[in-house]
Amino acid sequence: MTMVPPIEYDRASAEVRAVYDDIMKTRGTDWINNFRKALANEHPTLRRTWESVKQVMAPGALDPLTKELLYLAVSASNGCAYCTASHAAAAKKQGMTPQIFAEVLAVVGMANETNALANGYRVPVDARFEKLF
Repeated sequence: MTMVPPIEYDRASAEVRAVYDDIMKTRGTDWINNFRKALANEHPTLRRTWESVKQVMAPGALDPLTKELLYLAVSASNGCAYCTASHAAAAKKQGMTPQIFAEVLAVVGMANETNALANGYRVPVDARFEKLF
């Protein structure tokens, strides 16, 4: 059960409706998800997170499926059931197959295991890994 009441479109302030309208236009949908309805209780947070998501998930060097898979992987790793479900659905729309989903989760599990081992053993970073570009 949510900690705050969801703000439905018909009960939303003009500021919230403006963000809702932008979400629906940008996403090509006619509904607002529960996450956004919860954030609407604090309009600045709704606006800020929507603007950030819109910017980060916009076309760029990474294709839309890759961005959704990354979001899905982090969401699964963080244990966010809502974000995992939301971004799995978005990734599926971008072409994710059951095999891709399984492989992403396998990578997430492996990364979590090896990260915990490296941290637990306090393994120093190899010098050759320090310079990326």
